Amino acid sequence: MTGQRTWWRTVLGVVLVALMLFPVYWMFNVSLTRTGDMRADPPHWFPWNPTFEGYAAALTQQLPALATSVFIGLGTVAITLVVALPAGYSLARLRPRGARTIDFTLLVAQMIPGVVMAMGFYAIYIRLGMLNSIGGLIVADSTLAVPFAVLLFRSFMATIPGELMAAAQIDGAGTWRTFRSVILPLSRNSVITVSLFAFLWSWSDFIFASTLNRSSDVIPITLGIYRYIGNNTTEWNSIMATAVIASLPAAFLLVIAQRYIAAGVTAGAVKD
Repeated sequence: MTGQRTWWRTVLGVVLVALMLFPVYWMFNVSLTRTGDMRADPPHWFPWNPTFEGYAAALTQQLPALATSVFIGLGTVAITLVVALPAGYSLARLRPRGARTIDFTLLVAQMIPGVVMAMGFYAIYIRLGMLNSIGGLIVADSTLAVPFAVLLFRSFMATIPGELMAAAQIDGAGTWRTFRSVILPLSRNSVITVSLFAFLWSWSDFIFASTLNRSSDVIPITLGIYRYIGNNTTEWNSIMATAVIASLPAAFLLVIAQRYIAAGVTAGAVKD
């Protein structure tokens, strides 16, 4: 009976995964399809006569946008870690006044729709002269990652045994030295998890990019794909090739950091 249950659950899982991944496969299939075969009836389910013209066009025209997205992603990761690591440490170990209020505020901040935040940033950036700037996008994208990062760091750092901090203090380490020499090395998995999510959020952002960077020639890849669709509605292989290329960094990072993500997300979920 157990074997039968396992069998049908496995089949159901495979079917569901295939359905969810089919759009990704179709994107890849279309990226290799020749322009003349796009309207074939029935459609080509496999790239029998593949072409790499779409990838050549995408790499030629979209490399600057890809480089811009990488720069924005790294900047977002840097700001997120610089802000969230000390904040999480303070809330978890130093227990400042109003810590619960801060936790609640961070939870509420994650519920604010991105469109609302984009409008707020637009009004602020007009006065500060930060519209159509890479720095403005980095700051805006960081606001999505910082609340999540602070809460994750707080949950993990709260589980670090107090004896380790007490031993460091006995050896003469102050608050900053304890944070740098004891807490940070133990927080590796959480740091990798936060870095990955912050990078992916900035990499896939479209709302902030389309609102705060509409008139700039230096644009991220999401806005590059959007403009590419508007300018090349008949070159779907190039459009899909651009989408495939833009998906590769995210897929690569997820595969490489998979075990760290599993440990980082569950960090602090259970206390001994």
